[in-house]
Amino acid sequence: MFYHKKQLQYFKPPEKPDALYAKKIQELIGGTFGEMTVMMQYLFQGWNCRGPAKYRDLLLDTGTEEIGHVEMLATMIAHLLDKAPLSVQEEGAADRLVGAVMGGSNVRDEIMAAAMNPQHSIVSGLGALPSDSVGFPWNGRFIVSSGNLLADFRSNLHAESQGRLQAVRMYEMSDDPGVKDTLSFMIARDTMHQNQWIAAIKDLEDSGLETSPVPSSFPLELEKREFAYQFWSHSDGTESAEGRWAKGESMDGKGQFEYIANPQPLGPEPTPPPAEPKLHGTPGFEKAKHT
Repeated sequence: MFYHKKQLQYFKPPEKPDALYAKKIQELIGGTFGEMTVMMQYLFQGWNCRGPAKYRDLLLDTGTEEIGHVEMLATMIAHLLDKAPLSVQEEGAADRLVGAVMGGSNVRDEIMAAAMNPQHSIVSGLGALPSDSVGFPWNGRFIVSSGNLLADFRSNLHAESQGRLQAVRMYEMSDDPGVKDTLSFMIARDTMHQNQWIAAIKDLEDSGLETSPVPSSFPLELEKREFAYQFWSHSDGTESAEGRWAKGESMDGKGQFEYIANPQPLGPEPTPPPAEPKLHGTPGFEKAKHT
C-alpha cells in the first residue's frame, strides 16, 4: 500500500521560466539513469526480493523515495514552462541558427537543441513527460531486477553514480538559484544512495549469503579455472599490465591475476553447417564447388 503526502520532499522553485532547460531536465526524469529508472528498479527488486527482510525494506524504502524525486522534477518542469511560450525560445535560437549556417553545421540539429520540446505544449500542456531530453519514451528495459541481490546492488551503485553525474552536469548548466538549490538536495541524496549501496554490498558479502564471483552458488570446479584470472591484452602496448587487475591476488581472494601479453585463439576456425535447403540460403563453398 502506498500513501501520498501533498508536501514535496524538498523544493525551491526557479526564479524565471526556461523552456529549454525544462527540456534538459527531462533527462533526469525519463533518461536511462533518470529517477524513473531507479524508482522502478528499486521497487521491482524489492517486490521480487526473497532475501532477508532488511534488504527488502532497504529497496522499498529507497524506491518509494525515488517516486518523490520524480514528483519534484515534474514540478520543476511545470515551473520552468510557466509563461514560456515557444516563441520565446525561437528568439533565443536565432543567433545559433545563423552560426550553424555560416559554420556549415546541421541546422536541424541546432533547431532541436535550441528550441523548447514541442511536446511540452502539444502533448503535456506545459507539464513533464515520461521521456528523456530528446523525447525518447522511458523504457522498462532500462531497469535491472535479477533476483540476485549482489548483482542488483552493484547495478544500483552504477545507476546512482551515473545519475549523480548527470545531476551535477545539470547543476553546472543552470544559473537559476531555485534550480540549483533543488538539484543540490537531489545530488546530496545521490551521495547517500551511492554510499548505502556500497554498504549494502559489503553487508551482503560479509553475511556470506552472496559473494564474488556472482552467482557464488555456481560450483567453481565447473568453470575452466585456468582462465578465471587471466587478463588478456587485446590491444597494442602493455600499459594495461600496470593495473591492479594484472597481478597479485584476485579481488575475490580465490586466485592470482596473470597478465597474458599475446593471447592466442584456443578454438578452431569456424565451419558453419550446411544451410537448410527449405530456407533457400546461399550454399556453402563445398556445395558450390561440385555444382
